[in-house]
Amino acid sequence: GVGLESGASRAYPAVEMPPERRLTRQRVAIRKVITDADGPLSPNEVHERASAEVEHLGLATVYRALNAMVEAGDIKAVELPGQTPRYESADLGHHHHFHCERCGRVFDFDGCPGDLVSLAPEGFVVSSHDIVLYGMCASCAAQA
Repeated sequence: GVGLESGASRAYPAVEMPPERRLTRQRVAIRKVITDADGPLSPNEVHERASAEVEHLGLATVYRALNAMVEAGDIKAVELPGQTPRYESADLGHHHHFHCERCGRVFDFDGCPGDLVSLAPEGFVVSSHDIVLYGMCASCAAQA
């Protein structure tokens, strides 16, 4: 065979995934935690649950993975007033959230009052809506 010149290397086609699409053990665990959740999770909740699957998972790794998954369109951030963003699967379809004021958890629910355009001031154009109900979840209410 023909040897390589000193300092030369073989050229192989690049098959590396873009960083936001790389599937590491950590990202697989984080994605599973988000998919299995019954509502959007805070980064700390994701970290706590995914740490059961992946040893030595750092919170910074969770934040990087969440940002990459949002960029890739796999998950989306849920913004609640006065809260850090929470994260849920991007493919859930239209739904709303219930925020328990006692334990702090957030739950998904499917009910929707429908067309809210009539509530907007005259001349305004509604493009979307989010509804968040506040109160106590069933578990907290049973303890109250």
